[in-house]
Amino acid sequence: MAKLSSKARISPKERSKSTETPETIKMAKKKQRKEKLQKPIIKLVSADPQISEQDNIEITIEKKLIALFDLQQIDSQIDKIKIIRGELPLEVEDIEDEVIGIETRLEKFENEKESMEKAISDKKNIKIESLALIKRYEEQQKNVRNNREYDSLTKEIEFQALEIQLADKRIKEYELKLEGISERIEKSKEVLIDFKEDLDIKKRDLNDIIAETEKEEIELEGKSKENQKLIEERLLSAYKKIRKNAKNGLAVVMIERDACGGCFNKIPPQHQLDIRMHKKIIVCEYCGRILVDEAIDQEVNKYE
Repeated sequence: MAKLSSKARISPKERSKSTETPETIKMAKKKQRKEKLQKPIIKLVSADPQISEQDNIEITIEKKLIALFDLQQIDSQIDKIKIIRGELPLEVEDIEDEVIGIETRLEKFENEKESMEKAISDKKNIKIESLALIKRYEEQQKNVRNNREYDSLTKEIEFQALEIQLADKRIKEYELKLEGISERIEKSKEVLIDFKEDLDIKKRDLNDIIAETEKEEIELEGKSKENQKLIEERLLSAYKKIRKNAKNGLAVVMIERDACGGCFNKIPPQHQLDIRMHKKIIVCEYCGRILVDEAIDQEVNKYE
């Protein structure tokens, strides 16, 4: 049997190429895509407009966890500053609402007072007119020609007398109401003065606290915004949502004594292992907070 020459020999690489079909090429490409998806590296476009598409940053899951935990640390410091202010901002707001309410009531009382004073003045004018009419009717009675005219004038005099009695009654009622309104106005003015004095004190205290912490708060807020650029929008949105729903503002917590640092429920060993691997972002199955281990904490705090 004749031997093949070296020229006629086919290399393994060439042999594999010759046996490739469209189906095998398709399966190979599918396998490559699958392997690529399994890698824990995610490309994120920077939120900074100065960074071009060519300068996109590759951030691993571990780096994302570090960025999240660092952001949580910064936001917690901002929360502490706000806690130092305590309830003062709310107290100032409540007192301001009270002052507005008292001023509104005072305006209403003043309008009622003016209305009562006008009503009293109107009734006094009615009395003056009635007295003038009675005097005129009495003069006319002296010059009547018959009894019918006399009786008619007498009835008019009686009617005006009743008008005077009714006016006197209404004047007394209005004066009593006016007295009550005046008392309420005086009391409201006293209360308003007290509230305004209290408001001035609270505002001064609040301004002093803000002046002490304003610089630090501005710096921390700047750091927080810078850190948010390293976190993809979807993950940042989830972080903010968890933080909003948490009473203590903690969205990212450490494992402490095999338990969640937020709700203190025990974490299964397998989950703890997954958290330490830093291959994926894992949340607490009880409270929904993002969980990190001591390694992430050490990485965040190693430069402090």
